[in-house]
Amino acid sequence: MSDKSKKTDVLVIGASASGLMCAIEAGKRGRKVVVLDHANKAGKKILMSGGGRCNFTNIDVDASNFISHNPHFCKSALSRYTQWDFIALVNEYHIPYHERDLGKLFCDDSAKDILDMLLDECKKAKVKIVLNCDIKKIDNESFAVRTSAGNYQATSLVIASGGLSIPKMCASPLGYKVAEQFDLKLWPTSAGLVPFTLQPHDREKFETLSGISVESLVSNERIQFKENILFTHRGLSGPAILQISSYWKPGEAITINLLPELDVMELLTSRRENKPQLKLKTVLIEILPRRLVTVFFDRDTIDQPLQNLSKDKINDIAQQLQHWKLKPNATEGYRTAEVTLGGVDCDELSSKTMESKKVTGLYFIGEVIDVTGWLGGYNFQWAWSSGWCAGQVV
Repeated sequence: MSDKSKKTDVLVIGASASGLMCAIEAGKRGRKVVVLDHANKAGKKILMSGGGRCNFTNIDVDASNFISHNPHFCKSALSRYTQWDFIALVNEYHIPYHERDLGKLFCDDSAKDILDMLLDECKKAKVKIVLNCDIKKIDNESFAVRTSAGNYQATSLVIASGGLSIPKMCASPLGYKVAEQFDLKLWPTSAGLVPFTLQPHDREKFETLSGISVESLVSNERIQFKENILFTHRGLSGPAILQISSYWKPGEAITINLLPELDVMELLTSRRENKPQLKLKTVLIEILPRRLVTVFFDRDTIDQPLQNLSKDKINDIAQQLQHWKLKPNATEGYRTAEVTLGGVDCDELSSKTMESKKVTGLYFIGEVIDVTGWLGGYNFQWAWSSGWCAGQVV
């Protein structure tokens, strides 16, 4: 690389949540830090997250909220920079926020508040951010980086380029390519926290329910989640579906209980005894959206008075609603996925510093690592924690 290379202490590739956090911490230590990103704005995924309100962390964070081939790897970082540390920073900037279900914390106003806070911290730490910058080549020996915005050379190189989810937000495979270049092991990647598409016959049956949301218990043989599901034109979405998608394998069925707080068999049996003339439809639309009831059951069934229903028939109805077995066709893929599963093998990195065990001075943080959080602010917390840890040593 030419002598005209701009020299710096730390080069961070990716103005992502983790990249900005790492840059801030390194800058606070007096390190000269440059952040490079090929997008035209820093923190694009921060801005669009949480419907524009940014679910920036969760009140309850535990290693069990993360998926990895090494489930212990995330523990060190999450304990060293906790959700309370990030909340303290948010409070310092007087950013108004609120708690939603299951401990999720969202900005009251806009995700821009979080990004502006990070950019202000970068400014205080004298971090330089270079946008519209494409990485052309990285030299293995010297961390000399050739880019469309000039050449850089650093003693520490941090890869914070994210995963493959949401390509329109400038997602890139760069981090995985860098890992391969330095001979680090990768786990295969796939879309996580992503809606399902349905088999053609199921899609035809259920697409008229688009827009309907129902609190449900969704499970497979390994795990279950109780949150809303949302019917869409293409299939199923909503928090419970996004959660289970990260644990789903192609060809596998899922089970959906549309009424997890009720015993439908008991309810219908009781109503049959007390109000035998009541039609089945009348009871079901008290507990489920009318459109859903008419799609799940034919008219002959739902127009029957309860007294006409045998015990076996009531059991069948309960099974359909509380043990609905469904085999998704596929997921919607990276286009709408919130995260990328897989990535740089945790065993290649120090859990304390995120530094490569093979290559001194090379660090990987955030989504590019094989650590994937549940829906609910966990992926941001992993970004803050992993970025902070690397920032203490780069």
